[in-house]
Amino acid sequence: MPLWASTRTISVIPLVASTICWVFNLFYAHSCQFTLKVPMEVSKKPEAWQAIVKKYQEPSTPKALWQLANSLGAYAATWVAIAWSLSVSYWLAAVLTLLAGGFLVRVFIIFHDCGHGSFFKYKRANDVLGYITGVLTFTPYALWRKEHAIHHSTSGDLDRRGIGDVPTMTVEEFHAAPRWKQLGYRFIRNPFVLFGIGPLVLFLIKHRMVLSKTASPQERRSVHWTNLGILGMIVVMSFLMGFLPYLLVQIGAIAVAGSAGTWLFYVQHQFEGVTWERKEDWDFFEAAIQGSSFYKLPKMLQWFSGNIGYHHIHHLSPRIPNYHLERCHEAEPLFQKVPPVTLLSSLKCLTYRLWDETHQKLVGFQR
Repeated sequence: MPLWASTRTISVIPLVASTICWVFNLFYAHSCQFTLKVPMEVSKKPEAWQAIVKKYQEPSTPKALWQLANSLGAYAATWVAIAWSLSVSYWLAAVLTLLAGGFLVRVFIIFHDCGHGSFFKYKRANDVLGYITGVLTFTPYALWRKEHAIHHSTSGDLDRRGIGDVPTMTVEEFHAAPRWKQLGYRFIRNPFVLFGIGPLVLFLIKHRMVLSKTASPQERRSVHWTNLGILGMIVVMSFLMGFLPYLLVQIGAIAVAGSAGTWLFYVQHQFEGVTWERKEDWDFFEAAIQGSSFYKLPKMLQWFSGNIGYHHIHHLSPRIPNYHLERCHEAEPLFQKVPPVTLLSSLKCLTYRLWDETHQKLVGFQR
């Protein structure tokens, strides 16, 4: 879901993460650090790795329908429970809002797969579901699909940053920038902004407008149709549970999902050992395997995040549905060679701010 400012852990995590990371690194630095080096005995030739991923690209209608039921169905059921809880306890409603935010992350993963044409077998089915889940996630389907495709084709390329990624400057660029630009960059890279304010700005404001000058008529219409769908949803839900209660719950769910989703996206591309290159040295295979993380989450968080932690596989083959990613990883030695980023070790990612081209690694403002 990344992704704010240019386009996924809850907002409270940044509050304590820096201190935790400092203490953790002080005593257990060896557990939080790794060097991402994937042996290249497996040929980088497309025909070699394409033969591997092709086995997992076929969508499964039963699995897709079951995921719809336990994601959209659970999300809808949570809203019913929230409406009921408002007459019982506001604290209960708040807890259920957190749960709704978790299910909304999972709904976004379905939306995301539709954008890649991987959730269902047929394009029309993916597009229809993509527009519907786009309303639920406050994201215009066609415009997001285009920008996300650009992200996949440019991820890890220092010369093609700026669309669908987390804003990242090199050390040289930062020190050469005027003071106002440095302050602006420090502001947007602040964890409270990046994982708190930013997602709300993205989903509630930025996605309501067409800012791209190259957007096609279809992409522009997707913004307008999504806005119209959101307006209809607001009217219906306000009639059912009241405008103010709906507004507070909806913003709360978006805040939880947006913060968590932005964190996921951040760790997927801003981790120790990540590979970034200039355009002339950029390679699609390496950008996927060594430029995207394997975020090994606890099973419950893996479920809520729709297996998106297997991001190294996803970037190599976006046509693999999320419900096949784990099976692909467990069956193929190529992907098992990628060192995992754990939930605890991922907290160190919060210390990264700049890319050091000289030493080929992410660093903080103070090296």
